[in-house]
Amino acid sequence: MSYQMAAELLERRGVSLESIAEIVYILQSAYYADLTEEECLSSVKAVLGKREVQYTLMTGVALDELAEKRLLPQPLQAVLEADESLYGADETLALGITGVYGMIGLTGFGYLDKIKLGIIGKLNDDRGRIHVFLDDLVAGIAAAASARIAHRHEGAKVYPHVTGTE
Repeated sequence: MSYQMAAELLERRGVSLESIAEIVYILQSAYYADLTEEECLSSVKAVLGKREVQYTLMTGVALDELAEKRLLPQPLQAVLEADESLYGADETLALGITGVYGMIGLTGFGYLDKIKLGIIGKLNDDRGRIHVFLDDLVAGIAAAASARIAHRHEGAKVYPHVTGTE
């Protein structure tokens, strides 16, 4: 898989990179007044450029699509059709994406999973298709891109090295 294939996979499922970047901007603009949507989009693209993220996305979307075609074995098929709240494998898969950028990615994911911001909520509420994995994967990508911005921000405080000698 490649970055281009991952971006096309998202588009095919109704998710634009810009819609993910909008979430990143909402999460980070309160902390960085000079942040632009272009920087957020660049961060989303950087996260999506990681092969581990591409493979995780491919796996989750494949499971969603197989469930839509009713090709999964029971009871897994029924669990995905119902978007069973205790299933948890969807969040577990998405957490692999957030872990790339540490705890800030994890907390961002938890927040997004709770409030279902932007395209995440649209995917979650779409009753015409199955997005059990995709809504969480998009939240994972947005959280990772947001954490990436926080880690790379040039205005971050630098603490002097303390050696114990004066």
